[in-house]
Amino acid sequence: MGIPVPDSTLGPRVKPPDGGWGWIVLLGCFVITGFSYAFPKAVSVYFKELMHNFNVGYSDTAWISSIILAMLYGTGPISSILVNQFGCRPVMLIGGLLAASGMIIASFCKNIVQLYLTAGVFTGLGLALNFQPSLIMLGAYFDKRRPLANGLAAAGSPVFLSALSPLGQFLLEKFGWRGGFLITGGLLLNCCTCGAVMRPLKAKTKEKTEDKSEGKEMLSPGKVEEGTADVTGDNTKKKKEKSKKSKKLLDFSVFSNKGFVIYSIAKFFLVLGLFVPPILLVNYAKDIGIPDTEAAFLLSIIGFIDIFARPTCGIIAGLKWVRPRVTYLFSIAILFNGLTDICSARASDYKGLVIFCIFFGISYGMVGALQFEVLMAIVGSQKFSSAIGLVLLIEAVAVLIGPPSAGRLVDAYKNYELIFYVAGVAVTFSALFLATATYYCLRKTQEPEPPPPENHRKASDLPEQPDTPEPPEEHSGEQNLTKVEQPETDPGPSENRTAAEEDQLEEGAPAKEGAGQNGSFDQTAERSSS
Repeated sequence: MGIPVPDSTLGPRVKPPDGGWGWIVLLGCFVITGFSYAFPKAVSVYFKELMHNFNVGYSDTAWISSIILAMLYGTGPISSILVNQFGCRPVMLIGGLLAASGMIIASFCKNIVQLYLTAGVFTGLGLALNFQPSLIMLGAYFDKRRPLANGLAAAGSPVFLSALSPLGQFLLEKFGWRGGFLITGGLLLNCCTCGAVMRPLKAKTKEKTEDKSEGKEMLSPGKVEEGTADVTGDNTKKKKEKSKKSKKLLDFSVFSNKGFVIYSIAKFFLVLGLFVPPILLVNYAKDIGIPDTEAAFLLSIIGFIDIFARPTCGIIAGLKWVRPRVTYLFSIAILFNGLTDICSARASDYKGLVIFCIFFGISYGMVGALQFEVLMAIVGSQKFSSAIGLVLLIEAVAVLIGPPSAGRLVDAYKNYELIFYVAGVAVTFSALFLATATYYCLRKTQEPEPPPPENHRKASDLPEQPDTPEPPEEHSGEQNLTKVEQPETDPGPSENRTAAEEDQLEEGAPAKEGAGQNGSFDQTAERSSS
């Protein structure tokens, strides 16, 4: 089950090759996913320096990551519209330039509000214009191997997280936060390279051309013009209908799917608490006296564990007996993540935080590998482009609420334990709601309908009665003449002629024979033969 997008994006629907150039597309998607998900967390290593530089609090600096994630999610419908109009490759190229320019301009900012606009809005929008099209292209190239491909692409997030966090700490110590932002902007230009390799699939038109030529040869000479007109008219109508469908920017009919509604609600509560611990983890470690380098290394631990968790979970999700039940596996992964937050809330030393990072990395990797696979399974391939845009828009609201609210709680109570509890409860509720609602809906759809009572049987179920022949009517001949107009001179078939009519016909035979040269005899003979 691939992910074909409208014609303007990938052309006619093509069977996913499950390999070939798809592996290059997978590599590009790996890099894009890494930047999109790891960058909002990795930028948190600069927060302590930004707080001292601009004299702001935790909640103010946490808004940078929240805005990036909000743009990544909230601009999903905009990305869907642009992809449907211009295709994946041009949108990704523009997005790469926008993301890089946002971080480069941010290195010259004078206050925190300017950082919100540059590092938050510009960079977040640029990442969004890369992230969604890369997922669409990945689904277009893979079908049978799609769970594995999603798992490998999702592994880009932990790989980049484990690399960007130490790199950010090194750049901060070597060049300051301004130099770090400038160099990071240069790294984001690699998104343009990834967009350039997103080659759209093309359908083979050879078979269609042969079918059309055979159809033209089968037309009789007398009906060539008429048949051609019919074919042209049908093709014109089909093209108009096709163009109307392709102009449909967003398909809101996905909200009529109960599974999609359940998934969207569950993802809202999931995102509400999912990103809070990793965003505030580094600052928490620094506050309890852990050195800056070791504090930044905690994110690398999450990323390292996540690297192996995502492909492994993708392989498990592709098993024959697991893939039909992938939603329940997704619920287990979410529940695992929520319980990890709750159980690790009392961790107050470096060893406890390392244990938290190990279990959080496993659960976070499982969630990341399954989230889009579940969405594809729910809405189907044709509606995925619109569905993911709408889901990301819903998640954007949760992203704007979660981390900033957690930062305000830290400023108010100076207690990180409360933050872990709140985040864990939100994530756990998401898991329980998704599993329970999915089970209830599937149970209702699988219940067989009771057979109708025998006294209310449909007329179609009754045995057919044989048709009784109607008695011949006296005026049936007049009715036949009314239906088929015949000339008065036509004597009709020889079986229905009277003796007088036969004599008249024999007497006029010579005259008719002479008139046969002008075509009249041919017509009479043709009528009598009929």
